[in-house]
This record gives sequence, C-alpha cells and structure tokens, in this order.
Amino acid sequence: MDRLQEQRELVALSSRILGKLDLTKSTSGHVSARVAGTDTFLIRARGPAETGVRYTGPGDVILVDRDGKKIEGSDDLDPPQEVYIHSWLYRSRDDVNSVIHIHPATVVLFTICRTPLLPIYGAYDPTSIRLLMQGIPEYERSITVSNDELGQEFAGVMGNKPACLMRSHGITTAGPSVEEATITAIKLNELAEMNYRASLLGTPHPIPDEEIAIITRTKRKRGNATESSWRYYRTLAGEEDT
Repeated sequence: MDRLQEQRELVALSSRILGKLDLTKSTSGHVSARVAGTDTFLIRARGPAETGVRYTGPGDVILVDRDGKKIEGSDDLDPPQEVYIHSWLYRSRDDVNSVIHIHPATVVLFTICRTPLLPIYGAYDPTSIRLLMQGIPEYERSITVSNDELGQEFAGVMGNKPACLMRSHGITTAGPSVEEATITAIKLNELAEMNYRASLLGTPHPIPDEEIAIITRTKRKRGNATESSWRYYRTLAGEEDT
C-alpha cells in the first residue's frame, strides 16, 4: 500500500471512530490530512456516493489542492462545503497535519447556552483538563464556513490552539497527526459530557487551582498517550490492530 493510500485509510478510520462514538450526526463532519511535501490534502467528501461518517471507507476520501478544489476522487463526490476550515488552517499553521470538524451534541449545547466548560476533575482524566487549561477559543458565528473569507476568519479565531468551539454548530480540532486530532475531539466531548452530567446532579465545582497547576505541569509523553488511546479506539471501532 502506498503512502497516499495509507493516509486515505487513516482519514477513513478516524471518521469511523468518531461516528462509532456518536460525535457527529449521519453524514455531517469531515476529517482531513495534509499530504506531506505537497500543497494538497485528503478529506472526507460529500455527495451522492458518500456513506455516513460511521461507515466511511477510503473511497469516500478525496484529494484536494491547497484551495480545497478536487484533484482526484469519484465523480459523485465533492469537497464538503466547509473545506475552507481545513484549507485555511493548513495555510496558517505549519504544525498542523490533520483537521477535524464535527458536531458533538453535548458540546454544542454548552455553546448554545453560553455555559463555560469547567475543570471539574483531576486524575479522572488529566489530558482533557490540560486541553481546557490551554484555552479553547470560540468562534461566535453559527453559519456554515463556506468561503475563503470565513475560512480565514475562523482560522484567525482558532489561532494556535488544538481545539475551537463553534457556537451553535460544532467543534474543530487540529494536530500534528490524524490520531492526535481525533483524540483531542474525543477528549473535548468527554469533558463536556462530564460537565453536563454534573450539572444534572447539582452545581459543578472546579477542582482547586493548586491541583490544576500540578496537573498542567505534569505531562505524559504525548506520543505514548496518543498511541495507546488510538489503539483502544480503533479496536472499539472494530478494526484489527496492526
């Protein structure tokens, strides 16, 4: 299998994992990966021939240029309307090799109610607390990011962060690999789920500042944490480990 096909398989696998976890609905949502050494990227496509996110295969993943225009792929597939989220993050950030845009319902509810996510736990999941304490910006507009102007505006709001909330819309994550961008999306949703459940029981209280400081100072090796989490989620999605 050549490198481009391996990347197609990886984008498709990320999509299936996110679909399996119900982090986006039916056919909405897209995962992309920069093709190293080129001005192109692979992205989950939309169109009459597509399958749902949960069932994405490599044939659902097309190749586009730096502007998001299709170079290669089925005649019945086209770039998603919001390909500009991806193209502008790749233009703006050399550190990013994968971008994910999905619509996790619980996170969207927090943006609708303008309720902040709180650092309400520690050792339960330090990774998501570190993500929160880095700062998660919010794109205030709830419209479809469907042109270059909006893509550039969105990339400016997200800045150099690994995740961005999109008011009444969804989230976008970005990372140096498909695996890391995927895990970031999962962790952000889990943080929102815990905040939501805590609010059903009573008033959520953040953990003490001194404990947050300890958690944010103590970091596992990123690659090791990502590798083990990825192995778990690919197995959950029914994929054989290789």
